[in-house]
Amino acid sequence: MSNLATLLDVSAGRYGERDFLVAGTRRLTFAEVSRRSAAMARRLVESGVSPGDKVALSCPNVPEFTIAYWAVLRAGAVVVPLNVLLRAREIAYHLDDSDAVAYLVYEDSADPRLAEAAREGFDNAGRCDRFWIIGADEAGETTWCGEALTGPASFDTVTREDGDTAVILYTSGTTGRPKGAELTHRNLLLNARAAVSVYELDPGWPDTHLLVAPLFHSLGQTCVQNASTLCGGTIVMVPRFDAAQALRLMLDEHVTIFAGVPTMFWALLRALGDVPDGDRLHGQLRVAASGGSALPIELHKEFEARLGTSILEGYGLSETSPMASHTRLGEPVRAGSIGRPIDGVEMKLIADDWTTLPDDPQVVGEIAIRGHNVMKGYYKRPEATAEAVRDGWFRTGDLARKDADGFYHIVGRSKDLIIRGGYNVYPREIEEVFLEHPAVSLVAVIGVPHASHGQEIKAVVVPAEGHEAVRPEDLVAWGRRQLAAYKYPRIVELRERLPMTPTGKILKREIS
Repeated sequence: MSNLATLLDVSAGRYGERDFLVAGTRRLTFAEVSRRSAAMARRLVESGVSPGDKVALSCPNVPEFTIAYWAVLRAGAVVVPLNVLLRAREIAYHLDDSDAVAYLVYEDSADPRLAEAAREGFDNAGRCDRFWIIGADEAGETTWCGEALTGPASFDTVTREDGDTAVILYTSGTTGRPKGAELTHRNLLLNARAAVSVYELDPGWPDTHLLVAPLFHSLGQTCVQNASTLCGGTIVMVPRFDAAQALRLMLDEHVTIFAGVPTMFWALLRALGDVPDGDRLHGQLRVAASGGSALPIELHKEFEARLGTSILEGYGLSETSPMASHTRLGEPVRAGSIGRPIDGVEMKLIADDWTTLPDDPQVVGEIAIRGHNVMKGYYKRPEATAEAVRDGWFRTGDLARKDADGFYHIVGRSKDLIIRGGYNVYPREIEEVFLEHPAVSLVAVIGVPHASHGQEIKAVVVPAEGHEAVRPEDLVAWGRRQLAAYKYPRIVELRERLPMTPTGKILKREIS
């Protein structure tokens, strides 16, 4: 294996005229995606992008993401996908931290907010000096700065080594500053193969995936996009999840695989009765897979009763490419279980000092993972990498127990991580932003239970002297302008003081 992008080279040869990407009225075959990505790769190289260079990408779930993703890899460069909800200040940070030399941005004439934030972030960044707009013209051609990308259908994919970085995915750490997890060509290839195994994908009987997980996220990118590329599957792209629309697309496109987060499964069930012919979906889905947080047993039962499919649950992180463990087709439902490790991956429970804990269903410890899926490291952060990885074992910060059959069950988190609607949110980053507000003296950000999102973000604020009249709703509105939509606190509570340790640390466990 050299370059991950050879997956597209091979599949374009095998499944050339098979539909690969479906987005609204647009249908692109494997051959067409290959041609367009080759043309873009050529433009990247002609514009000075060299092997190993970092190229940032801001794009929703539309064909241009997949075309650009494979183009950057074909050119031998490193893809740095950015969350499309990031604000300008956050974009500038990611561009600088990743050492991106170029920035590809999708522009939608109907909604220019992404491109506007991207341009402002680019202007405020340091080293990144190339800003390119990608989109689609009226003929559906992928364009770059308004010019259709045309040219020969072939491009000699640049050779890379298995251990070279292919993608940098940004995640948050205990410091609250996003860190870039370096995933290699080997990491991503073997994880795509793991998804093929878990979902039992067969190129001879290609599946149709409904893509609702963002492509900038490892679930959508590896387990849907890359696995489909490998197996010749069709991807029906949804830029923004809407349950009723998703159900209609399942019917119209005869979708057989759906992977999402728990909130999406709840939404599908709520919308099912309002979709004409929704009962025809019973038994249509071959695979339904969930990750991000545990599914209640009631959701398992209702989904299987109404749609005729059991939900598989998996576990992984950006640092593990992402898939680490999964339940399998045909296994009895074990509510709350994240399954057993995928092939080629080991998992164990450890104590704070890295000591391996005994296999005992009553023992709770932190999950550690070792295998082909573990990242190369955090980009430019050797100390953070050394803290997280020892002898090939990556410590996750997630607490779990292991039952007698080897199935793992998440019981809590050793970090302050908040998971809102499937998105990871780290309080420290939000706290640092809120402390920039002149009316904020102290702030503690916590997660509180939420019926559909799993957790909601709450900021407990001590007003600064002279600003006691500040209103919670004003701070909520301010946070909305500063932070991505999934990050800003919807709940702000004002207090005179916060519980502290003798050394001055806020006692979050005493805040609710």
